Amino acid sequence: MDRKREKSLYMTELMTPDMANFSGNVHGGCLLKLLDRVAYACAARYCGHYVVTASLDNVYFASPMQVGELANFMANVNYTGRTSMEVGVKVMAEDLHTRALRHTASCYFTMVAMGDNGRATPVPPLEPETDTEKRLFRAGEMRRELREEMRRRNEALHVGLPIEYLNN
Repeated sequence: MDRKREKSLYMTELMTPDMANFSGNVHGGCLLKLLDRVAYACAARYCGHYVVTASLDNVYFASPMQVGELANFMANVNYTGRTSMEVGVKVMAEDLHTRALRHTASCYFTMVAMGDNGRATPVPPLEPETDTEKRLFRAGEMRRELREEMRRRNEALHVGLPIEYLNN
């Protein structure tokens, strides 16, 4: 069966008390773990390989998520490089009683496809078709350039700590 490569993924998870802090809000770290799993599933399904997280950019927590709400994760492969993919993820909280939705978080993951030899392997090139897909692709390309620029600047700024400093 030759089906079109899926580039989007939708997942829902109930926010339970074990995910919350003392205020009843879901821990940011718990949400990050779920975001990583969603990005993994989206990227792996798109490329057909095991993938690893290379970076996480622009995590924006718009509003707190409460215990008892549904977290609706919407993920999309926005851009592909040679072995990597940018996956954008948006999270909408859903109140089970009122069915009201609100934006709670957004971010961008860079996922790298891994071959059977444990090394990065090429991914199918993304071919944006709609105007929205083309805009997402261009934005992903720009974010990749910004990440490269930040990497270069961070390397230039890196001073390194002497070992004596770490032993204090």
